[in-house]
Amino acid sequence: MKDPKLSWWNYKATTPKTITFIVTKDCQLACKYCYLVAKNTNGRMSLETAKKTVDYILDNPNFFNEKSVSFDFIGGEPFLEIDLIDAICDYIKIELYKRNHPWFNKYTFSFSTNGINYNNEKVQNFIKKNIKHLIIGITIDGTKNKHDLNRIYKNSGKGSYDDVVANIPLWLKQFPQANTKVTLSSEDLPYVCESVLHLFQLGIHYVFMNCVFEDVWKDGDDVVLEEQLIKLADAIIDNELYVNNSCSIFDEKIGKHNIDNKNWCGSGKMMAIDCDGNFYPCNRFVDFSLRDKKPRIIGNINTGIDPNKVKPFLLLDLKTQSSEKCLNCEVSKGCAWCQGENYDSAETDTVYKRSTAICLMHKARVRANNYYWNKLYMHIQKSGKKNSISDNNNDTTVFSQNAC
Repeated sequence: MKDPKLSWWNYKATTPKTITFIVTKDCQLACKYCYLVAKNTNGRMSLETAKKTVDYILDNPNFFNEKSVSFDFIGGEPFLEIDLIDAICDYIKIELYKRNHPWFNKYTFSFSTNGINYNNEKVQNFIKKNIKHLIIGITIDGTKNKHDLNRIYKNSGKGSYDDVVANIPLWLKQFPQANTKVTLSSEDLPYVCESVLHLFQLGIHYVFMNCVFEDVWKDGDDVVLEEQLIKLADAIIDNELYVNNSCSIFDEKIGKHNIDNKNWCGSGKMMAIDCDGNFYPCNRFVDFSLRDKKPRIIGNINTGIDPNKVKPFLLLDLKTQSSEKCLNCEVSKGCAWCQGENYDSAETDTVYKRSTAICLMHKARVRANNYYWNKLYMHIQKSGKKNSISDNNNDTTVFSQNAC
């Protein structure tokens, strides 16, 4: 049913709409750095809830008016609910076709998976049926040491590396350009360099990496990160690994004064749906993602979206939530934040106070980037190899907004 409350939100967006279905709150793993602090076996989306969500979205083109869309499926671990996901995707495809919707053939189904069930027969059948519209990222944190330090089974505490790495060849065969997302926490910093090199050796040529946004960092962690990144820079450049590989931690655009007033995060311009059919500005505002705050619900499948609950997120930009120190920082460009963590860590219920837990880690990254790019261009100049830097070095597309 068309929602008349949404007529105010009539704009032409140029980027794909991201719509996230939280199909389960369950996962085989209990990753130590996971932002999903209250995973459980009870939360599961029904097909009826998913269908009502799809109908609401397609009935309201004034709000959902982007030229393309990414339907993102997360958990917990989404492939635990492969039968449900298969049915949801079939319903989406049928409805897009029946309605002659502009998104027909302009959609993707995106997944962030721990990779444990990747070779499951039902998962593989789903992939074969939808492969032209799929983006799948398997999270593997690097070497066995680094991966198993954090990504452990919830019941036994055993590391999951062996079970995940066994499925990497099949994944790369089906998605040769696939990337993985490496999460950095305080304990695993000594393994950063060897882990990225290990992922390159596995055939994963695109490695995206970020520090957790939570306040977990200890004195001296920034020094360790810088040392590891300089070591990694030497290995990449000396062995010319940059030709066929890239790591997002090295980005030539960061480390300047940020004059772009845009919000780093897309909260409010995307939408997440939980198992009960509640709508959120993103999945980081759902109850099991929050430590200390109540969820920020912006609507549900029965009453629709409340524009007044969305507006605060649409007004967010750099200046409305950053301190003077951040605004005046000479290396602020590329310093990221998570809107959900901002909300969760604030003293009040505001979304307008930016968490700065990663400040020193960002500055360490900037120093390492200065080293990397200076050395890289000197290396190329000496070698006489023009245009030998892979275009991938500046590719910052992440396989999923919700990867953890």
